[in-house]
This record gives sequence, C-alpha cells and structure tokens, in this order.
Amino acid sequence: MKTLKNHTLIYDNECPMCNIYSKGFTKLGMLDENGREAFTEISANHKSIIDFNRAKNEIALIDHNKNEAVYGLDSLLLIIGNSFPLLGKIARIKPLYWFFKKLYSFVSYNRKQIIPSAKDDTEQACIPDFNLKYRMVYIAFVIIFSAYILSVFSGKLGFNLSHNLMRELGICIGQIIWQAVFLRIYLKDKILDYLGNMMTVSLIGTLLLIPALLTDFSPSFYIIYFGIVVLIMFLEHLRRCRLLKLNYLPTISWILFRMTALAFIIWLTF
Repeated sequence: MKTLKNHTLIYDNECPMCNIYSKGFTKLGMLDENGREAFTEISANHKSIIDFNRAKNEIALIDHNKNEAVYGLDSLLLIIGNSFPLLGKIARIKPLYWFFKKLYSFVSYNRKQIIPSAKDDTEQACIPDFNLKYRMVYIAFVIIFSAYILSVFSGKLGFNLSHNLMRELGICIGQIIWQAVFLRIYLKDKILDYLGNMMTVSLIGTLLLIPALLTDFSPSFYIIYFGIVVLIMFLEHLRRCRLLKLNYLPTISWILFRMTALAFIIWLTF
C-alpha cells in the first residue's frame, strides 16, 4: 500500500464503524502508524486547523504540508485514491460521487442512532448535527426493508398467514405513530432520536430473520426462532433506552403495540 504521509485523520472514537475503518487505514499502511487521532483527544494544534463543528458531521483529514483539512467523502477518497488511484478516479465520476456523498451523509448523520454510545452526552463527544431529511430517509428505509422481510417470513409461521407487504407496512408505520403519539409528552425533544434507535432495533431484528429464510423447516421452528429474535430486540430496546437515559415507559409501550398487533393478526386469520 502507498502511504499518505504527513496527514492525520480525526475520527470519532465513540463510533465503532469509524474506529474500524480508520484503524484499517493505519494497519494496511494507507496512513502513517500515527496517522489518526481520536476526536475526543484532539490536540490544540489540530483543533485550530479543522472546522470543529463540521468535523462532527464529516470526518476531517489534516494535510500537514498545507496546514489545512478536507472533510467527509473527500477525506476518504484522498486516502483510498492515494493507494488505489483508479478507484479514486472512478469514485469521483459525477453520478457516483453524488451517490457516495449522499450515502456518506446518510450514515454519518444517523450513526448515533445506528450505534449509540454511553458517552454521547459529553461536551467533547463527536455528535453530528440533527438532520431531519436524513433521519426521515433512514426511518423510511427501515420501514420498507423490514416490512418486505417480515412479509416473506410471516408465510413460514403458519396461522394461515400469507405474504402481505401492505399488512407489514401498516404494522411498521403503526408502531411509529403509536410510539410518537403515546410518548410525545415524555420524550419531548428526544422523540426523533428515540425513533431512530427504535428503527435500528427493527433493523437488527430484520437482519436476524434473513438466515431463517434460507432454510425450510416446520412452522414450529419459525415460531420459536421468531420468539428468540423478538427477545433479542426487547433486550436491545432496553439497552438503547438506558443509553438515552429513558425509563421503561418506551419499552412497555413498544411491547404493548407488538402484542396488540400480533393478537389482531392472529384474530384475522381465524
């Protein structure tokens, strides 16, 4: 690998994704061994070079030769393009660059909803600005993806259930409306942070269901498997509520809706 020398990547050390890929750059020799620095431990010299607030949204890469920084996708392409020039050039083709930039923003603005941290409320924490557009896109993505997988999985549960995408879409959307209405006074300004985390719980459950779709067992197996996935989702929901410093009310409300929806669906099948 060709090393990009005299550069320092300022990464969000409370974000596992950022930690992994930035460490990968140094391990692979794409950056110097000391070519990355944690955002929460940034030196005064580096802090004076970067736009501190922008670096919370877009990872900053400091060029010590020019004493300036580039941000976000451009910083990643500079590192990757130095080792793989062809990939760097391809990624900068306008339609691809536009797509990757949107994808980067989509992940970056939602990364604390995807993988929250117990230290996200500290003053030095690398918390991205709230972006309503990307939060709503994330919620919509999880709704559609989860509804599709659930519609396929439900056909394996028995109970005379068939694949029904609209039914599952209704349940996913209904869960959001239920939680937003029921918890709006309690959650106040945390409502969209909570909903983002709740959708990640749904996404985790959806991803866990996919391996079961590749098998062919009896309905009882799928019922037990589904129960295990729901238990994992329940525990993860509790964990995320603790990180958000919320009590048990959101989890109780979440379970009540799930049980009500399940009872309603079973009732419709008989």
